[in-house]
Amino acid sequence: MNKLNTGDWLAVVLVIIGGLNWLLVGLFKFDLVAMIFGNYSFLSRLIYIIVGLAALYLLFTVSRYTKK
Repeated sequence: MNKLNTGDWLAVVLVIIGGLNWLLVGLFKFDLVAMIFGNYSFLSRLIYIIVGLAALYLLFTVSRYTKK
């Protein structure tokens, strides 16, 4: 059985954080990333990009863990 490496864990944590941020947006119209780093600031956009890349990474690597 394959184990998660450091990159996998980092991607998982980033995607969970992103998912929680979307939960806040959906329930309360509250964007935590925008509140901390500024609405559409360079840093907030960079964080959104990094979280999106982490999601893509997990999308393409999940097959490693589903193969028999």
